[in-house]
Amino acid sequence: MSSVPVLANTGAMSTFVGAFEVTSKLTGNVFQCRFSHMWNGIATRHADTIDTKFFVDGKAVVLGLSHKAFVKFRERTGRDLSDREASFIAAEFLRERLEEEDERQLYDVYEPDVLRLIEQIGIK
Repeated sequence: MSSVPVLANTGAMSTFVGAFEVTSKLTGNVFQCRFSHMWNGIATRHADTIDTKFFVDGKAVVLGLSHKAFVKFRERTGRDLSDREASFIAAEFLRERLEEEDERQLYDVYEPDVLRLIEQIGIK
């Protein structure tokens, strides 16, 4: 059985994704983004999500990743997504939204988008 590379959960959670900038395709506005942490949204928001928190230009933004996508990933690969991998998925979704100047305090990242981003990022 061969092993599959996993983005390990090493270091402080706030360092899982480095600070990054996103430039709006519409206005050229540059957003400063920083990952904070993640938690289980099922308990706090009564949502079937894994929640991730970022700061965009200093303002808190939450992205709720569909838990169903995590289950499908496990069924397909035989392993769970690491917290670090989930934070990369959330960061990529946030990047896509900000490029379109779609600023919100809360994004629901539905199953098809989570699975699409897993493929796009190359998580196996």
